[in-house]
Amino acid sequence: MKILVTGGCGFIGSHIVDAYVAKGHDVVVIDDLSTGVIGNLNSNARFYEKDINDDIEEIFRTEKFDVINHHAAQINVRTSVEDPIYDARVNVLGTLNLLRMASKHEVRRFVYASSGGAVYGEPKDYPIKEREKLCPLSPYGASKVAAENYIITYARLYGLEQVILRYSNVYGPRQIIKSEAGVISIFIDRILRGAPCTIYGDGRQIRDYVYVGDVVAANINALECSPDTFNIGTGIETSVNDLINVFAMILKEEIAHEHVAPRPGEVFRNVLDYGHAFSQIGWQPTIVLKDGILKTFEHFKEIFRS
Repeated sequence: MKILVTGGCGFIGSHIVDAYVAKGHDVVVIDDLSTGVIGNLNSNARFYEKDINDDIEEIFRTEKFDVINHHAAQINVRTSVEDPIYDARVNVLGTLNLLRMASKHEVRRFVYASSGGAVYGEPKDYPIKEREKLCPLSPYGASKVAAENYIITYARLYGLEQVILRYSNVYGPRQIIKSEAGVISIFIDRILRGAPCTIYGDGRQIRDYVYVGDVVAANINALECSPDTFNIGTGIETSVNDLINVFAMILKEEIAHEHVAPRPGEVFRNVLDYGHAFSQIGWQPTIVLKDGILKTFEHFKEIFRS
């Protein structure tokens, strides 16, 4: 297949590009390199340095894509609170630009990276299922919900096959240390530099950490499955304090840390039910948190040494 991966130089997107290339697909990457790293680009993928809000019609006219895998995004909750217009321009208008091109140039399928950590808000029942009401607590979450709705609308209007993947907290090699969503990579960076890990609030916040390799597997399955929406998480609750303990166990030493004021717009508890993904596309997480953190730590340790 001819596949466009937006954000294909970024953390998750670059791993997906690698997997698609390995499967024999013809892969094209669009990335503005605002957070992506050109060193992540697979040498067998063609690259366009473009913003997804740019005029990209010539690319679509030339390449004739079968599938769009859309991972380019503004992912910082704090940024969305401080500048919701910028957040919407990237996450909503950028998605709309791609949908407009998809409908005009007969793209068959649209795979979208949404956020299971942001679209649900604080529901009553856990782990969260896909049928849960969407009630975001931040402009970032609202922009992801809006993009989902536009994708579904375009699917109805133009017959586009939509697959929406709602990720929990993804971690792993190549994660952006500057991203607030990447707490594991941030902690690794602080530990390697001998600085204390910063915990916002009391550290009892619950998250669902899924390894990037498992997320890649979901994106491979998304190329052939029936159009649908899937939670991609582990169903396992891990607090920020638990993370500190996992690092201490791996490194066999106490981890220096400090508590600061909590951040606005963040949910307190989030854990996803992946049962629908398992039953419909045969997807389930395979990497346990300790092993995933160890893989990630070794990756960043190599970078730190170089």
